[in-house]
Amino acid sequence: MGAGHSHASTDHSEPTAQAMAARRKANRILAAILIPITLLTLAGMAMLWPSGSKEGISLANPYSTAPGVTFDTGTIKNVATENCMQGVATQEQGQGGRPQQGSGQQPQGSNCTFAFTEPDQGGSPVKVVINPDVATSHGVKPGDRIRYLNLSNAQGAASTQGSPAYIFVDFVRTLPIVLLAILYAFVVIAVARWRGLRALIGLVGAYFVLASFMLPGLVEGKPPLLLALVGSTVIMIGVLYFAHGFSARTSTALLGTMFGLAITALLAWWATSAANLAGVGNHDATTLINTSANISISGVILCGLIISGLGVLNDVTITQSSAVWELYELAPNSSARKLFTSAMRIGRDHIASTVYTIAFAYAGAALPILIIVMLYDRPLGETLTSAELSEEVIRTLVGSIGLVLAIPVTTLIAVLVVKATGIRQEAPAVVTTARANAEPGAPRTAPSGFRRRAATELTDDGAGLSAGGDETFPTRRSRRADRG
Repeated sequence: MGAGHSHASTDHSEPTAQAMAARRKANRILAAILIPITLLTLAGMAMLWPSGSKEGISLANPYSTAPGVTFDTGTIKNVATENCMQGVATQEQGQGGRPQQGSGQQPQGSNCTFAFTEPDQGGSPVKVVINPDVATSHGVKPGDRIRYLNLSNAQGAASTQGSPAYIFVDFVRTLPIVLLAILYAFVVIAVARWRGLRALIGLVGAYFVLASFMLPGLVEGKPPLLLALVGSTVIMIGVLYFAHGFSARTSTALLGTMFGLAITALLAWWATSAANLAGVGNHDATTLINTSANISISGVILCGLIISGLGVLNDVTITQSSAVWELYELAPNSSARKLFTSAMRIGRDHIASTVYTIAFAYAGAALPILIIVMLYDRPLGETLTSAELSEEVIRTLVGSIGLVLAIPVTTLIAVLVVKATGIRQEAPAVVTTARANAEPGAPRTAPSGFRRRAATELTDDGAGLSAGGDETFPTRRSRRADRG
């Protein structure tokens, strides 16, 4: 009976007055550190805020069209493979034209894929020619919604006979993406509830900072290192507090995140220069170079290296902060060294799994490049240091180093904060009550789940723990005795 009551007492639905006072003290300590950093970050953001001017930028919009040319959408009703000239001739005859031999014709024997598409704005089905690469790699099928270029009303269209009037541009992906977004939001809110909703709203705020501050700043040639540090810090402050609330745990995680962010930024700054990451061979980088003289491709890469690790860095720091608090609440009389050692056991497990997460995430994103490089049959060392893969490799290494170092720092900060709160009380009732009721050497009642593991790690003696008095969880000392 005593064991059952003591087990129930571990469910702290209402914190004690002493615990609330300790939390307030911890919050004051952390506020004295974080408020100046936050004010400095906001001041830097105000100084670096972009003007929004696009003067000197020359970028041709691929979706701008000539007079009479439009981008239309429709649903494919039928797909056919025909001789390219026959398909064009049929299309022109349907428009009242007459097929002619022209310089833009395909060879007489080649075949093209045509999609008979019903326009969304109504009217008769049109014959859209599908790009050969799309037809070969993915293909199209009835029911697909596509976007196509309508050249039928273009100026001079009558004099360009021999060319298709409707050309495939892209698939319309609005519906599947919206459905996935709704499903994602539903799952997050259903599992995490109010905290999940706040995390989603925080994510929207993070993208606002990225789109309105960091990207325009890069276009205007602002210092990329400061831009990435200030923008990432603002994002982390907003996301962490909005999703997890104002608490000592969150503030501790924020301090650890800032440390990991600083390490990542310094390593990214050094690696970008030392490894000569210039974006050579990247089509998008070439486009940006020709867009404006203010845009630095190396600066863009530097910002990308810093931003890419934010999510995982936030994950490990908030986990370590919560782990320290849980361990401390189980055994508040444990020493700082024992508390740090126990929390780092959890941290080492997290490090091992997170390193794989980062590596596989980047490998998945770069899979087409990996296949192409593999087909080149180049030596492994030369492949990993090539222009195609070096950026992904450095991104993985820089992000991993930052998050690995953030774990012990976050753990240390959390231990210092919880010990500075000054709570001094007896060990939890689940341990003390069992000690009073059990004979020396007898098993004690163990809490469930995480608390069972924490109590096992933090108790000073070597006696085992048991759940409900039936199942025994022996410690290292008792297991050695049994083997002896």
